[in-house]
Amino acid sequence: MYTDGYPTGYTEAVAELEKGPLGRRRGRGARERILSASQQLFRDQGINRTGMDQLAAVAQVSKRTAYQHFTSKDELVAEYLRRFDPDVMPGVFDRTDLTPRERLLAAFDMPASTPLCPYIAAAVELHDPGHPASQYARDYKKAVAARLADTAREAGAADPEQLGEQLALLIDGAAARTRVLNADAFPTAAAIAAVLIDNAIPAAAVPPGAGGNLSTGTGPRAGSGGELSRI
Repeated sequence: MYTDGYPTGYTEAVAELEKGPLGRRRGRGARERILSASQQLFRDQGINRTGMDQLAAVAQVSKRTAYQHFTSKDELVAEYLRRFDPDVMPGVFDRTDLTPRERLLAAFDMPASTPLCPYIAAAVELHDPGHPASQYARDYKKAVAARLADTAREAGAADPEQLGEQLALLIDGAAARTRVLNADAFPTAAAIAAVLIDNAIPAAAVPPGAGGNLSTGTGPRAGSGGELSRI
């Protein structure tokens, strides 16, 4: 017999499979739980030290279910990175309340407490440029530089590609230095960025009063959003 199009007992069996320890229901978002567990474990203990058995246990799914959603750990690691910032820092680059010049500086408004950039961490830990996650990290970093270059072009930079690459390098350097020294390196990076921007953008292209006090790296704040975990 069938109930609502399913064999009798099917719904009950699925509900039973969805129960976690002690019979508590886990919900049906197995894929999301696996990704959530990966974000926690990869961040706290690293990619290489995290196995699929542990991921499945934290996500409260069977290992078989984990592999039904992700055919390999490599695929999971790549998807873990994709989830961080699929739109490439929209909290900075998509702001319509800032001028292009102000958006370039806003890219440096990062909370010092944010963990090390996951793209840098993954590329360093994996030691394999051909790994899907390494390839994605590389593509993401190129995308950040491209968005910086596009914004620099809007601001009137003479060589927007060069300025974009310079600013991307500053952001990555500040992210790594902040983590290593446990001290906020972004204010210094912002001050250097302001000098680079001043030198790259002709004065005639800058509206009066735009960008705040660029000589000291101050200006509009980008607001919250933890952009450093997505750089």
